[in-house]
Amino acid sequence: MRTLVGVTAGLLLGASWSLGPAVAQQVTGTLGAPDATTTIDGRQLPAPDPKFGGVIRNDALQSKPWWAPRIVPPKEAPNVLLIITDDAGFGVPSTFGGVIPTPTMDGLAAEGLRYNRVFSTALCSPTRAALITGRNHHSVGFGVISEQSTGFPGYNSIIGRDKATIGRILTDNGYATAWFGKDHNTPAFAASQVGPFDQWPTGMGFEYFYGFVGGDANQWQPNLFRNTTQIYPFDGKPPGTWNLITAMADDAIDYIGRMHQTDPTKPIFIKYAPGATHAPHHPTKEWVEKITAMHLFDDGYETLRERIFENQKRLGVIPKDAKLTPWPREVLKEWDTLTPEAKKLFVRQVEVFAAYAAYNDHEIGRVIQAFEDVGRRDNTLIIYINGDNGTSAEGGPMGTPNEVAFFNGLSELPVDVQIKFYDVWGTEQTYNHMSAGWSWAFDTPFDWFKQNASRLGGTNQNMVVSWPARITDKGALREQFVHVIDVVPTILEVAGLRAPDTVDGIKQAPIEGTSFAYTFDPKNAKAASRHGTQYFEMMGQWALYKDGWLLSTKVNRAPWEAFGAANPDPLNNQVFQLYDLSKDFTQADDIAAKNPQKVKEMREAFLAEAKKYQVLPLDASVAARIVAPRPNITAGRSEFVYTRPMTGLPQGDSPNLLNTSYTITADIEVPDGGAEGMILTSGGRFAGYGFYLKDGKPVFLWNLVDLKRVRWEGPDVLAPGRHTLEFNFKYDGLGIGTLAFNNMSGVGRGGTGILKVDGKAVQTITLPHTLPMILQWDEAFDIGSDTLTGVNDADYTPPFRLTARLNKLTIKVDRPQLGKADIEKLETARATAVDGAPLTRVQPGPH
Repeated sequence: MRTLVGVTAGLLLGASWSLGPAVAQQVTGTLGAPDATTTIDGRQLPAPDPKFGGVIRNDALQSKPWWAPRIVPPKEAPNVLLIITDDAGFGVPSTFGGVIPTPTMDGLAAEGLRYNRVFSTALCSPTRAALITGRNHHSVGFGVISEQSTGFPGYNSIIGRDKATIGRILTDNGYATAWFGKDHNTPAFAASQVGPFDQWPTGMGFEYFYGFVGGDANQWQPNLFRNTTQIYPFDGKPPGTWNLITAMADDAIDYIGRMHQTDPTKPIFIKYAPGATHAPHHPTKEWVEKITAMHLFDDGYETLRERIFENQKRLGVIPKDAKLTPWPREVLKEWDTLTPEAKKLFVRQVEVFAAYAAYNDHEIGRVIQAFEDVGRRDNTLIIYINGDNGTSAEGGPMGTPNEVAFFNGLSELPVDVQIKFYDVWGTEQTYNHMSAGWSWAFDTPFDWFKQNASRLGGTNQNMVVSWPARITDKGALREQFVHVIDVVPTILEVAGLRAPDTVDGIKQAPIEGTSFAYTFDPKNAKAASRHGTQYFEMMGQWALYKDGWLLSTKVNRAPWEAFGAANPDPLNNQVFQLYDLSKDFTQADDIAAKNPQKVKEMREAFLAEAKKYQVLPLDASVAARIVAPRPNITAGRSEFVYTRPMTGLPQGDSPNLLNTSYTITADIEVPDGGAEGMILTSGGRFAGYGFYLKDGKPVFLWNLVDLKRVRWEGPDVLAPGRHTLEFNFKYDGLGIGTLAFNNMSGVGRGGTGILKVDGKAVQTITLPHTLPMILQWDEAFDIGSDTLTGVNDADYTPPFRLTARLNKLTIKVDRPQLGKADIEKLETARATAVDGAPLTRVQPGPH
């Protein structure tokens, strides 16, 4: 018989949308019996062990056993499916006026609520850190992505132990918890198998993880993990037949079934974070064909924008009097000025993107159906957030077949180069991204993009919420201000749980978000927003929302303009804009000139928020932070020695050979009959290097973002026996030390490589330029074989295992050091720039 202690069933079930903020203790069964359960007050996690309630005598027959009750959430606590898609602006889904069919989201909106004022941070992992902690992204160390982290509390990409995640809180309160898809909240310098694993999903309180670690992944051959073990379920599958979007849905469906069959009473929490629609855009051929047949984009991106805008007004998801800002002719070419070949290319780019979005929504529908199939759909709260930021423009105005090229300064590849990839766009042969013209259109009714924290196109997402058992105002619109930090307190409120005071003995920082569960009640449909103030900051661009007002810094850098000297004073060296969002939904009418006092007040308020939430020091640099030093396992080391094969070491934890001189020496033994295979590789098809034996000859190859491959090759087949192979590279630049002076001139410079066999130089090649920033980040540093994609498909197919014996592999790095004259010159240049002269943009040269 079920017994409630301290609360009645009527009290629990009386609320129409919430269990309340932490209900009183509930006990089922008889305490001490094996089947007893209890809720906890949640102040201390994990809950302290209860006092033994049995009787202990000298012998067992005279004693009474007693079992601690199993911890469960409050009765009627819902299952929670938290969905967040990637790089998708307001105008992407059909639910909010887009032309891309998203029937899953449409269906949820029809049975639940639509939200048109949901805000992100303007960048992916910062938004996700805020989403799982209920705190601002700087508060939890994610002022930027981990790949740009720096040694300041707001920017180190480390979620502090005083800020437990929703996964940890729900797990300790009796939920089954899982995370599927993208994990961009593990520091790039803590992503290897040496750990520590406390910042991996399983270390942050999620019981199960199936997904990839990092900003994005090749969906055909991802760097995929189950918990902390790398897995390769795609190995041996024909190209184009296995895709992570489907595979993660399959795994989530399996998880739901296993949890339900094991314990039908245990609530389930899932964070579902697919890679779509972040680049690379990798949908299946079937979905590309479906979208292509619809001819949605033949009229170009300006027409698309106007069509979406009219759809949004017709659906009522934006006000009838909303204004559309002008097309940015100074930034993006008008459609009618493009050549026929460019139009053909651009349409292909966007059709693949749209297919990716539609495919992803379809697979999300399969996961939702799994809750239906096990009879849990009615009491499942589904929060489906479209986008962790606005649509990405990181493909630049031209788009790109290889996003890694953008991160190395090649943001405008010409049409005649890209058109060669037309037939394979979106397949395993590309790491593709579309033209920024489409991105601007998909952020309709707003403008600008991902990264632009001062414009609504970068931050104003949309969301649908479904909870059939509780939400009765079906299909309605909610216009209250909601930020991703509000999700955690909302989940806790509807589950009847409190935020803990301590976790593992560590006092917890306050939750900074505000629950939006009040909006579930029809009585509060038009209630004032309870989240009144919110700052935004991303790479020196910032804004402040306060009770309907929005102070914004004018955009001074397009997202693809990542290379160059940064604004040295991003707090003050700005053009300030002011908007009244209560009357101006789309941020179209700047009224700063008419309200100087309001601008002053808002600037002061932003600074107060910045001090409160670890936003300082402001930093406007972008690419420079990618190569900034970090405390990874290679920090301070100049020599690396390996004596056995090893695979899977991520880029952030492996020796960095960019912008430096280095020597790689391999001591090998060739068996009778010869040898081939990979000695050392880092990166893959879209950028990287490899040192290998091909047809018995030594080869060193640099893959320069899949546009050019430079190859050193020995002239002779290696005879059986012991050999020493060496590749020496002398770098000509000053290195990353110039970045400390707001100067990019030290990176991406040229150098000379010499391949040696048994001490004899066999080939020398001088490179005019090298990769300045990054290799393909979702590929590993591998010794003895090559995982995922190869650096040169013409030479080999992975895994390409080394058939020679590797005795020893040594890497010596000789990083450039700035001399006194170099420092004086750089300081003079910096002083000149700060004194008012134009900031010099130093672009790494084309490859």
